[in-house]
Parts: sequence; structure tokens; C-alpha cells
Amino acid sequence: MKNNFLKKQKGVVLVQVLVFATVSVIIMTGLVGWAGTNVKASRLAFFREQAFQIAESGIEYYRWHLAHAQSDFQDGTGAAGPYVHNYLDKDGNIIGTFTLEITPPPIGSTVVTIRSTGVVNEYPTVNRKLEVRMAIPSWARYAVAANADMRFGSGTEVFGPLHSNGGIRFDGLAHNIISSSRTSYDDPDHSGAVEFGVHTHTDPSPPANPAPPNSPTNNAFRANEAPPTNPVPTRSDIFQAGRQFPVPAIDFSGITTDLASIRTQAQTASGFYRGGSGALGYRVLLMNNDTFSLYRVNTLRAAPNNCTNTANQTTWGTWSIATSGGAQTLLGNYPIPVNGLIFLEDSRVWVEGQINTARVTIAASRFSPDPNVQSQITVNNNLLYTNYDGTDTISMIAENNFNVGLFSLDNLRIDGAIVAQLGRVGRYYYENDCSPSDNRNTLTLYGMIASSLRYGFAYTDGSGYATRNITYDANLLYSPPPSFPLTSDQYTIISWQEVK
Repeated sequence: MKNNFLKKQKGVVLVQVLVFATVSVIIMTGLVGWAGTNVKASRLAFFREQAFQIAESGIEYYRWHLAHAQSDFQDGTGAAGPYVHNYLDKDGNIIGTFTLEITPPPIGSTVVTIRSTGVVNEYPTVNRKLEVRMAIPSWARYAVAANADMRFGSGTEVFGPLHSNGGIRFDGLAHNIISSSRTSYDDPDHSGAVEFGVHTHTDPSPPANPAPPNSPTNNAFRANEAPPTNPVPTRSDIFQAGRQFPVPAIDFSGITTDLASIRTQAQTASGFYRGGSGALGYRVLLMNNDTFSLYRVNTLRAAPNNCTNTANQTTWGTWSIATSGGAQTLLGNYPIPVNGLIFLEDSRVWVEGQINTARVTIAASRFSPDPNVQSQITVNNNLLYTNYDGTDTISMIAENNFNVGLFSLDNLRIDGAIVAQLGRVGRYYYENDCSPSDNRNTLTLYGMIASSLRYGFAYTDGSGYATRNITYDANLLYSPPPSFPLTSDQYTIISWQEVK
């Protein structure tokens, strides 16, 4: 009996051993498989990360290339891509490649798109793709940029950043940052001590009162808007995004070089150039079919009786084309040039009309030191975009002033980037004897303004536009009009993403 019992016990142990052995084999097999999977996953993760770094190196390489060859979008080959480069480790061994696909900027834009695909030779089925958009910022960083002391009166509403190298008195309503290169300055519109580089003369508005730009203002010195007041009052009722001073100045001097370059490019087969009109100037009528009509101006509209230059302003006049027969001569209808550049070397140019899917720069200069000869551009009738997504863009670069004349529309809209290189952007002073055209209703500016001298479309006695709405077109920053001045020659990254 005892032997039988022992035999039975041995049989049970054997079964248990077999069970545990089987379970162990299964577990060990699972562990080995799990370890193998982990090793494989780790290797895959390693090679994916390595491919990512190789793709990034492709982006950095082409950023370096553009820093040395700003307009080369063919990787120095002169041929269409894609462009494949070997990637070496620290010992000089080739361990992978990056492939570049480069999309150059459209005409007038500085935005270049670079797609880089990184591959590791040891694991070629794995790749990582990065897409980066780079651009050079244009001069159109601001809704208004100025080179002198500026005053923005009540009735002015600005949507966009505003900057002056001089001081700024702002009595309207600003939805973005207002900045000046001056810590303080002596406001020329009143006597008294110096005030902050950016300050206001608008009274703070109690909750029950109307908000700026309709709050009361006066020219009295404001001690709470002047040093040594510390801290500077917030005044969010005026400066909704704040005010900054002092900040670095912006450069107006380089625009002369830009005008000369635009003239040279306009004189080529892909541009449009005309010398002096032999009369009073040119009128450009932009069409929404990618053409424009060019007129020679023969007669200007006379000022009303007793409407004179009481402010003694240089080159004062109505700056308005006569409406009678023979006042203009049609010279022709032309396609908007391939490079988008129209250069008119005459003292007076008028612009109006509407574009549709066009990008155009109209520049006027005679490269003269005499203000009486220097070119001026005038807009008296609407100048409009059809598309407000960056597709349409206009710039007008005047050697001297940019004007809105006496006989301008009562409600006028101007779309585009406006530059007065040596003069001012604004309207001449027309006294009461110039009635009824002396007082206008609303001026809407969509784009940006750059004015070397003091800007202004209104005067304290009511002459000019009672309401001025200035809205910044953010598309101008990286997709400016053709040959619009740029802030530098260095590309910056404006977007980065990994693509499938």
C-alpha cells in the first residue's frame, strides 16, 4: 500500500512539474517576445528621432543658404527640385539624407515654404517630414509709421500698431500699441513743459460719459501726462493695448534707394515706366480685370473764390483734376505688369479704381532736392480691393507728399500701403471760403501709412475729415506689395509643423 501511495504522489508531482514547466515556457516566450518588441520599438523610436533631427538639419541648412543667397530658391543648382543632401555623423560617415522641396514666394510676397524629409539609411522605411514657412518682415509693421512729432485728434480710431520716431499726442481711440522713440518731448501744439513721448490730452471718461474719441480735450499742459509722473498712467480708455516709449527708431532714409531700384525694375520688359507727362501729371485708373488706364492730366479744378493758401503751405492747391472736356487725355489701357511695378517720373500722379487678384506698386519720384519739383501722389476717389485675404495689395510710394485733395469724396476709402518718403501723408488746409468741400465726413484707410513729416487729414477748426478710421492690414507684414521696403535681409520662421 505504501508503494502505491508513493507512486501516486510521484505522478502528481510529475503533472505539476509539467504544468509549471508549460506555464514557464509560455511566460518566457511572452517575455522574450515582449523584450523583442520593446527592443524593436526602441530602435524604431531612436531612428524616428534621428530622422526628425536630420529633417530639422535640412531646414536649418536652407535657412543658412537663404542668408547668403536671399533670392535663390533652387538650392544653388539653377534647376527644379527636389534636392537631396547626405547627412554625416561626427566622424564623417553618411548615416542618412534630407530631401528639400522649396516653394518660392509669389510676386510681392517674401514667404518661402520649405519641406524637409529626413531618412536614416539603416532604417529607410522610416521618415519624418517638416514644413516651415520663412519670410522677411516688410516695412509695413505698423498701421502708421512716422518720422516726426505727430498728433492724432479726437475722432481718430486706429486698429493696428502705431509708431513715430518723434513724440505722439493721441486723443482718439487706439486698439493696438502706440509707441515712440522719444522718452519725452515738447508738444508743439501748446506751451508748457515737456510731456511723455506718447501722451493724451483727452479727459478721463467717467462711466456715464461717452468713450473716446468723443471725450473732451484741450491744449492745456497735462502734468499727469508728463515727467516725473511715475508710473505712467495706464489710460486704457485711450490706449487699449498700452503705450511704449522709448523704443528704437525706424529708418526712413533707405526709401530713396528703394525708389531707384523700383524705377530700374519698372524700366525692364516686365515692368511699366513713363517719364514726364509733358503736362500736369498722370492719372492711373486701376481696373478689376488686371489692367489699368493711364491718362495725361491737362487741367486742374480751380479753387472757389476767396479760397486761398492762408496757412502758407508749400505746393498748396486743390490737387483735383478738372471735370470739363479735355481735362484728361487717355494714353492707353495696359495690363498690370508682370512684376507689379508702375513707375511714373512726374511731379503729380492721381490714383483711383479697384483691383481684383492683383498686386501692384505705384511709385512716383523725380529724385530732386526741390520740394516744388518732387513727386506727389493724390487720391480723391475710392481706391479699393476686391479681396481682403492678402490676394489684393496696392502700395503708393511718393517722393514727397501723399494727398487727399480739396474735391475729394465726402466718404472716402483708400485700401493700400501709403508712403510719403520726404513729405507727409494728409490733406492741405482749406479754410471756410473753400466751402462746401473744406469739411468732409469720413475717411477710411485700410492698410498702413508711412509719413516722414507730420501726418493729418483734419484740422482743429473742422477742415478736413471729421472721422478718420485707420485699420492695419496684417497681410502687409510678410506679403507686402511688389518691391515694398523690407526691414532687413534676414528670413525669420513664421510657422513650423510636422506633416505626414
